Amino acid sequence: MRYPSCVSTAAFTRISSHVNPPGARITLHNPPVNVIDIPMMEQLSEAVSEAEVRADIATIVFTGGDKVFSGGVDIAAHTPDRVDEMLRKFHAIFRALVSSRKVLVAAVHGHCLGGGAELAMICDIVITSETALWGFPEISLGCFPPVAAVALAAVVGQKQAADLILTGRKFDGLEARFLGLANYAVPDHQVKEKLDELLARLAKLSPSTLALTKKSLYAWDSMHFDKGLARAEKIYLEELMRTEDAREGIQAFLEKRDVHWTGK
Repeated sequence: MRYPSCVSTAAFTRISSHVNPPGARITLHNPPVNVIDIPMMEQLSEAVSEAEVRADIATIVFTGGDKVFSGGVDIAAHTPDRVDEMLRKFHAIFRALVSSRKVLVAAVHGHCLGGGAELAMICDIVITSETALWGFPEISLGCFPPVAAVALAAVVGQKQAADLILTGRKFDGLEARFLGLANYAVPDHQVKEKLDELLARLAKLSPSTLALTKKSLYAWDSMHFDKGLARAEKIYLEELMRTEDAREGIQAFLEKRDVHWTGK
C-alpha cells in the first residue's frame, strides 16, 4: 500500500495530528491547559489508530505545545452520570498505546498532571523541561489514577509509585528524570532540540525492527496491563465512586470550595 508522504488531519478540534513518515505527531490542543475531555479522548484514539496501521510510521510523538502538556482529565467528566463513559474512553487510549508497536515519545512543557502525566508515563521515551510541573493529584479529589495505579510501579518502583499516588504531591521535571518518569530533563528552550535529535536517530532505524523490539521489550505486557486495568476500573466504579468522599471531592472542586471528608 502506498501512503501520502505527509498528511495533516484538520477535522480534529481538540488535537492536531500530522503524519510525515517515519513519524507521526499528535499535539493536544484544548486551551488553556489541554484538559483531556471526552471529545479529546475520542480524537486521541482515532489519531493513534490511524498511525498504528501504517507500516511506514515508526514513531508517535505526543506534545502539548510550548507552554503546557496537559492539566489532566476533565473533572466534570467524573460525575456519576459520565464517569463510566469517561473511564471507558480514556482507558481505550492506554490499551491501544500499551499494545502499540510504534516508539512512543512525549515532549513535556509546563503542567503534566493526572491523566496528562499518565499519558507521558506510558510513552517509551520522555523528554521533559526541567521546570515542568508533574504529579498525580487525584487523591486530593477523593479519587485515584487507575492507569498509574496499575503501571507506575513498573516505571519508578513500588515505593516511589506509592508515594506519588498516595500523597498526590507535585514535582518538577528534574525529579521526574530522577524518578525514571523521564529519560531526559533539559532547559525549557532545549526540549525541541533534544526531540529533533532523538527523532533523527530513530529515523535511521528500521520501522519493522523497532516494532518487533517493542513487542518483546516490556515485562508488563499488554495482557497483564489489561487485566490490572480492568481490576482497577472495577474498584473505581463499583467501590470508589459509591463513597460519599469521592462525590464530595469532585463536587467541592467543581464548586471551588473546601472539601469536607467524612470517611464514608
